[in-house]
Parts: sequence; structure tokens; C-alpha cells
Amino acid sequence: MSKTICHQAACLVAGVVFAAGAARGADTPAKFLGANSCASSSCHGGGGASQNQFLVWSLKDFHSQRPPATLATARSKQIADALNIKDATSDVRCTVCHAPLNSVPENLRGKDFKVSEGVSCESCHGPAENWIRSHSRTDYTRDDRTAVGMRDLQNLYVRANVCVACHQNVDADILKAGHPELIFELDGQSVAEPKHWRAEKNGNGAQAWLVGQAVALREMSWQLVQSHGMADLSQRLTETNLVDRIFAVSWVLRKATADESSVQRFPEDFESIQSWADTLAREKADAVWSEPMTRACLTRLAGLASSFSGDPIRRSLQARRAECLVLALDRTVAALPELKNNAPLQSALNQLFQLAQSVPDFDPKQFADALQQFSTALPAQP
Repeated sequence: MSKTICHQAACLVAGVVFAAGAARGADTPAKFLGANSCASSSCHGGGGASQNQFLVWSLKDFHSQRPPATLATARSKQIADALNIKDATSDVRCTVCHAPLNSVPENLRGKDFKVSEGVSCESCHGPAENWIRSHSRTDYTRDDRTAVGMRDLQNLYVRANVCVACHQNVDADILKAGHPELIFELDGQSVAEPKHWRAEKNGNGAQAWLVGQAVALREMSWQLVQSHGMADLSQRLTETNLVDRIFAVSWVLRKATADESSVQRFPEDFESIQSWADTLAREKADAVWSEPMTRACLTRLAGLASSFSGDPIRRSLQARRAECLVLALDRTVAALPELKNNAPLQSALNQLFQLAQSVPDFDPKQFADALQQFSTALPAQP
């Protein structure tokens, strides 16, 4: 499963796994019709709040213009030179995420298709040929739309899989050449994006965070094993950055879900971590989430101060744990409306963010004290 959806080479996020976009039972993959197929004023190019999706994407969303434009910058040229890439704007190692439509074969391009669209409608929703006319039917269910090739992005597991390859995975040699490290966090990044969907389709923020982090953990574990293979994994373990991130995300997810059994099953078995993370993501995406579940998760995470003051592990791993934990606290607090304007709690959270900003400067004792203050400021559950 993971080899088909977990990495840039699979290109799912770009919509380049074309068979995934074919209608159920179809003999050939669906064509990409281009964003203009969505742009008429009677569809998604109108001025009303329920019909302005194309306008929001084309005028406000950084996915529209910024990704391909980034490849023409001086920094991208430096990275390309270090990798012996002649032209970042056309090399598949760069365009797979920054200009994914470059990889669509000629026979799957509709008459209005434009390579220059960046990360466009069909990059996320799937090639539109088989659903463009039917997806607006009021008698169609989500299952009906999915059956003809439209991705069900309301499903958090599906949504995370569409986004994660380009928002998480960067090959080690590209990172060494100067590409910034990426950290995928589904809820926070969804909140930051200009909305072309209704708020009720965004899902519960704490649930979105958890599903997204489980998918990110699966991706990182897959990437670690694939980059060297199991035979050479001991060599890769000396490169602690990715390993620390895997252990940190795994630790936070286990604490958030009160699952301590997994740490005994696979302390350094990254294939098992990959499988566990994918199962967790599927289960939590299918769960009927509630505010009591969010509060319970927040209480467990807020009570981890002793893990930073008394756990004798290396400081780099402590720093990565803190980084993941602060993001978890932020998204679970944001999912509880009564806590958004709680000044003492927000102040304590801001302090935690500041203390977790730098891995080299991380002070476990200071972070533990600040986490205890956060826990103290947390109101008792109703």
C-alpha cells in the first residue's frame, strides 16, 4: 500500500497516479480538463460565497502561482546546481510537487489543460473528466462522487494522503543541497489556507491533527527504510534528524491516544511503525469525534512535564518531542472554543512555542516547567 501513496515517486498528491482518477470500471484513466473547466460564473467562478472556489484558489491560494514560481528563484537554482539538475523548472524531481501537471501525459490532457496552473483543482480533487458534469447533482452522495473518480477530501485520511507527499517528504540529498525541512501538520495547514470549502467540511481540528500526524509518521518511516533499505538501516540511524522526528511523532501519538503497547513492539522497527501509523490514521479518521475526546487528549498531553525533567534521553530527541507536543497542544486547544480566549492558557502556550523553536538551544528543564504552568492553567473538565 505505502509504495503507491506514501512518497513523491508515487505522485498521488499531484494526481499523477492516473488510474486512481479513473471511474470505477473504466478501461482508461480520466483526463485532466484544467482549472478553467471549473471557472464559469455559474459553477465555481461566481461571486457568491458558495460559488467562488475558483476565484479563491486563483487569487488568494499560494498553491495557484507560488509553487512553480519558486523553481525560478535564485535559491532553487543553487539547490539544482548542487544536485546537478540543469533546470529546476522542468526536472521531475522538482516539478513533482511544485508543478505537478508537467507529469500528465499528452493523451490525458483536455483541450483547456495548462501545465502552468501550479497545484490546481485536479491535483487535489482528481482528474475531472468523469465527474465534472455530475458532481454538482443534488441527488449525488459522497459515495456517488467517489465512484466516478472524485476524491473524498472530507475524509481526513484521504485528505492527509493527498497533501502529505509534498508537504512532508524531501529526499535526503535534496535536503543536503539546501531545501528547507518540511513538517506536515494537517489541521494547522488547512486552517492557514484560504478557504474554498464550507467550514463544516473542515472536520474536528484535534481529529485532523491526529490523523495528519499518523500519516506523517507513516511517511517518515517509509522514507527512512526506502532510502537505505533494511540492510543499511544501521548506517541511517546515525543521521539522527529523521530518526528523532519519527520517534518524537510516535511518542506524541502514543501519549495522545494512551497507547503504550506499541513502544514495546517496535522501538526501532520502522516497518512496524509504518504499519501501526497507517492503521491508527484510518481508525481515527473513521471515528465519531467528540469534544470529550479532545479534552481527554489535551489532558494527557498537558500532563507530560515529567517526561522532560526526568527522562534520560538525548537532548535532540527531547527537542523534537517538544516541537511535536507544542503543535499537538495548539491544535487541541484550538478545537475547544471555550479555551481560545483563555489568556493564562494562551500565554503558557506561547511560552512553550518559544522554548521549542530551536533544537540546539533546547532546555528540557525550562520546557518541563513551562509545560507544568500550561497544565496548571488548563481548566478542569466540565
